Amino acid sequence: LKYSKRFYDRQFLTRSNRNKDFVIQFDQYLTNYLNSDQLITKGIPTTKECGEELNISGHYLSDLLKIETGKTIKEHIHLKLINKAKYKLLNSNISIKSLSYNLGFDYPQYFSRLFKNKTGMSPSTYRNLN
Repeated sequence: LKYSKRFYDRQFLTRSNRNKDFVIQFDQYLTNYLNSDQLITKGIPTTKECGEELNISGHYLSDLLKIETGKTIKEHIHLKLINKAKYKLLNSNISIKSLSYNLGFDYPQYFSRLFKNKTGMSPSTYRNLN
């Protein structure tokens, strides 16, 4: 078991250039997904969906991103969603509830809690900064 674990970890080191390509492809996929209507219709992408889009396992992609960037898939997705939410909060008068649904969240409370955890302030407080 130790041998297979070492082999699994070693492949991230020996394929450094290829790993960077996956990081770039994932970032492009995530940006396109968040800017399309899929976010409203399908919701927030899952680890499995992201992996399938890049033709690799979702868990493998998560491990690869963790080693290359220090963040998991979920952290990348949440950061992109929070950045999009920040832009929308400052540049539109859309309600926070509507914004959370437009960002693919099923519950506005979850969006508010995530936003507060990542930025240190609630969405309404962030909007009033302007």
